Amino acid sequence: MNLPLRLLCLGLGWLMIGFAVAGIFLPILPTTPFLLLAAGLFARASPRLERWLLEHPTFGPSLRLWREKGAIPARAKIIAISLMATSFAFFCIVSKPSLPLASVVAGAMLLPALFIITRPTA
Repeated sequence: MNLPLRLLCLGLGWLMIGFAVAGIFLPILPTTPFLLLAAGLFARASPRLERWLLEHPTFGPSLRLWREKGAIPARAKIIAISLMATSFAFFCIVSKPSLPLASVVAGAMLLPALFIITRPTA
C-alpha cells in the first residue's frame, strides 16, 4: 500500500475510534460499527493497531466474535434494542412529533433494529 493511502487509512481509523468513544457517551451514536470500521482500516494500514484493537479487553471480544461468526452477543442485542426503544419514547415525549414524522423516525430505527435482531446470537 502506498504511503498516502496508508496515512489516509490510519487517519480514518483513528477518526472512527474517536466516533466510537463518543458513542460510549452519546446514546444516538453507535460504538460498535465505528470500531468495526476502525479494525478494517487498521487491517489495511497497520497490523499492529488492528491487533491492539482486536486484543482490547473491552472491545476485542465483540469485534472478534463479529469477524469470526458475524454474531452479536445477546446482552449487546438487548442493550441496543432497549436503547433504541428508549430513545424513540424520549423523542416522542419531548418533541411530540406529528404522526408522519414519528413514522419516519420509527422506520429509520426499525431497520437497524431488524439487522441486529437477525444476526446470529453468541
